[in-house]
Amino acid sequence: MDEVIAHLHDVSIGYDEVLIKDINIEISAGDVIAVLGPSGIGKTTLLRTIAGLVRPLTGEIELAVDSRGGLGYIPQRLGLVGNLTVQANVEMGARVRTSTWRPVFFPLPQEFMKDVKEAMSDLGIDHLAQQPVRILSGGQQRRVATAKSVAQRPKILLADEFLGELDDDNVDVVMQTVKKTIAAQHSALIMVEHHEELAKEVANRIWRISDHRLIEELER
Repeated sequence: MDEVIAHLHDVSIGYDEVLIKDINIEISAGDVIAVLGPSGIGKTTLLRTIAGLVRPLTGEIELAVDSRGGLGYIPQRLGLVGNLTVQANVEMGARVRTSTWRPVFFPLPQEFMKDVKEAMSDLGIDHLAQQPVRILSGGQQRRVATAKSVAQRPKILLADEFLGELDDDNVDVVMQTVKKTIAAQHSALIMVEHHEELAKEVANRIWRISDHRLIEELER
């Protein structure tokens, strides 16, 4: 039986009003879950609630993750520091795993740097390592944000439309890298995706938000 790494019990989410109600669902190691639905229906709020950035209106969210670095989040705006280099941004992911906070100018231990360099290589951005992120294209920045999260080695990775602005070849590169990390870490990916056909190609589970409900449409 697959390891359950998250469980949402009777969870309702939203702000002034309920966006999604009565969520009861488990997330297992190895899951690649795509969340579908029109704009404004609660997809991003669902990710932010699982990430702990928004409190659920009701219910409980149980996460089997370490307090340090166990949860990764790629927001729509990517969360990168434009004036820092590609490598410095990717290192920020690995720094989350260290026992004490280390500023960007403080060298990382070799074991963490190995993960940083591997993530950049897998995502095809190692040649951009010393370039400031602000000069990169949107697609390149998305690969940097993915590398940052891969270097973090989270148990659960939450990604908000992180495949946007990528051509087919780069979608393949990103998903192969993320799935490699998922297999190695026995982790899971929950991704908001705008393109339904792409979601069905890359995910083994599809959640659709409709009429304030989270409906499991596909599990394979």
